[in-house]
Amino acid sequence: MGTSFTLTFMGTGTGVPLKNRQAPGLVVQAGDTHLLLDSGSGTAYQLARAGFHYYQFDHLLYSHFAHPDHINDLAELIFANNYFDPLRKTTLSVYGPKGIKNFLKNLFVLYPVLGNPPYPIAVHELEQDTISVNDITVETKPLNHQQSACLGYRIHYQGKSTIYSGDTDYCDALATLAQHGDVLIVECSFPDGYKVDGHLTPAEIGQIATQAQVKKVILTHLYPSCDQVDVVSQVKEHFGGDVSRAEDLMQISI
Repeated sequence: MGTSFTLTFMGTGTGVPLKNRQAPGLVVQAGDTHLLLDSGSGTAYQLARAGFHYYQFDHLLYSHFAHPDHINDLAELIFANNYFDPLRKTTLSVYGPKGIKNFLKNLFVLYPVLGNPPYPIAVHELEQDTISVNDITVETKPLNHQQSACLGYRIHYQGKSTIYSGDTDYCDALATLAQHGDVLIVECSFPDGYKVDGHLTPAEIGQIATQAQVKKVILTHLYPSCDQVDVVSQVKEHFGGDVSRAEDLMQISI
């Protein structure tokens, strides 16, 4: 079994197409297990660019399904796994908030070719849960993203942890989920002064990170305005730890 714990950003943008930022997608590699958190448009192809194979991912974890920039490539990944290089026989497990089973059911109506794959698909609806994936522990909490059900994820492996916010507004649940975490991967949709309901600004991120006492913050889900402003410095006004801005295909070790 491997011992590495790495994060690779497939997409660090939003639903706004940019040449340098694809829609959200994050690979968490813990030992020999690969998890994919969200798969917005283009994620399946970013996996190939980053040196991964879609076949490596038995576990697809979704923060929410109400907005296509986080889940569009679920259909692509299910379809790709129908191919025979190599032939998938293992179960493809899909995790998400309540309602994702119905989402899959509707997806299979829309694309009948997806509904009878040559491998099993297991769908798991989560709320405030703790589950095991091989030797990884995954903890989830519902967060605050407008009217849509949205989950935050905490991935524990060999004494270290990374937290993924998905999309969320300020909420105590995220600070609780992130308590003493090693890396908080958090949405930073808009700069300070441009608050939008259901999303975080740098000042709010700094407050959450300080409340949670995390070691490192990585900003993602960046709308175009966040590339015109030093949002890292804005977070640092409220948080004394390490802060950086994610870029597509960036990889870090925890």
